[in-house]
Amino acid sequence: MTRHRVRDAACRVLQRKKLMFVNRIRIRVEFGDCDPANIVFFANYFRWFDQCTSALFRAAGLPLDELFKSHGVIGIPLVEAHARFFIPSKYGDELFAESCVTEWKQTSFVISHKFLSKGELAIEGSETHVWAAAHPTRAHRMKSVPLPQEVIRKLSATNGRSRKTGVRKPRARRKA
Repeated sequence: MTRHRVRDAACRVLQRKKLMFVNRIRIRVEFGDCDPANIVFFANYFRWFDQCTSALFRAAGLPLDELFKSHGVIGIPLVEAHARFFIPSKYGDELFAESCVTEWKQTSFVISHKFLSKGELAIEGSETHVWAAAHPTRAHRMKSVPLPQEVIRKLSATNGRSRKTGVRKPRARRKA
């Protein structure tokens, strides 16, 4: 097993133990995603992180536009982003992105993303978002507010199924 496959397998075990809600999507690398060297321009991964975040919320039954209206928030602004690149992705590659919330705070949360290409870990990254409402006294300003328990519950729960395929994940073996 390569170093990247071992790391990915370890992450999957940790996710099962923590019972995180995980969403998976496929991303096809198009010509316009690449730089002159025919590899993905790094900023496109951050665009895909955003796409994965929206897909994660939708898969949990929390479409962002409806969620913002129902909870009186104006958005989930990004306040921090990180990425580690392991192997390049090229035009025509099919990437498998896996995303989940890995940390909850009172008014913010961290979403982790892993992108696989041909079974190898291509990139891993994280984003910190803040749950934000309009500032009560300052026009055109935002203020962080506590995350609703419903959001935390839905993005933390799992029913043992992959969100992309509906295939049941294998259960951990019981110790005798």
